[in-house]
Amino acid sequence: KPHECEECGRIFNWRNHLVRHRRLHTGERPYKCSVCGKGFNDGSPLLIHEMLHRGEKPYKCLDCGKSFSQSSHLISHQAVHTDEKPYVCPDCGKSFARQQYLLMHRRVHTGERPYGCRDCGKSFRKSSDLVRHKTVHTGEKPFNCFLCSECGKSFTRRFNLKLHKKLHTGERPHQCPECGLSFTNTSHLIVHQRIHTGERPYRCHVCGKGFTMSSKCLEHERTHTGEAPYRCSECGNCYRTKVSLASHAKIH
Repeated sequence: KPHECEECGRIFNWRNHLVRHRRLHTGERPYKCSVCGKGFNDGSPLLIHEMLHRGEKPYKCLDCGKSFSQSSHLISHQAVHTDEKPYVCPDCGKSFARQQYLLMHRRVHTGERPYGCRDCGKSFRKSSDLVRHKTVHTGEKPFNCFLCSECGKSFTRRFNLKLHKKLHTGERPHQCPECGLSFTNTSHLIVHQRIHTGERPYRCHVCGKGFTMSSKCLEHERTHTGEAPYRCSECGNCYRTKVSLASHAKIH
């Protein structure tokens, strides 16, 4: 008998697969890391995470020797050597090495947000964003396992720490061929190049106005919906953007 998720309608052949899937919607993470306390919705990602603490990286790239804790990360990395990104977004032309990355990206254009918070109704494109959001209600602090040796700032992802370190080294390896301006990562360069091309791939679902960045489009859409998710802990005032909240907080 097939088992259907009442939240999103996805069908599973096995009940235990449905139970595990439901945790994406509820944010439940019953499997806890014994080192840092970070929670996971399934035992397998916990085992992979614990490798980070032990320094284990069993999956090695034969081209450059770089090692990874997950086989999926190795597969994604190998696209660096082959430049193969066969999955292309029909809306903006951005390409991806894996189909799941394309499916996740397309939600930027479709507006699909399948992961909803049961406390306030806010919805998200990625389950990880929902998990982070739920800490607003629980007061739980995010798990930051990756620490910058220069300034002490901590990050939940190794990739974000790697990008952050470039601020200290001044490294900006990605250069715009049009004007020569350099950036710390390719995504910033891609956004910048839209200044030259005039491309605005992110459209407001209400009025159709175009934007170069999905985050700016989301901020704009809040002018239509009235959503103001950033709340001041001192006085309770709410704001549409983090920048507005930060500016307001200075009066306290």
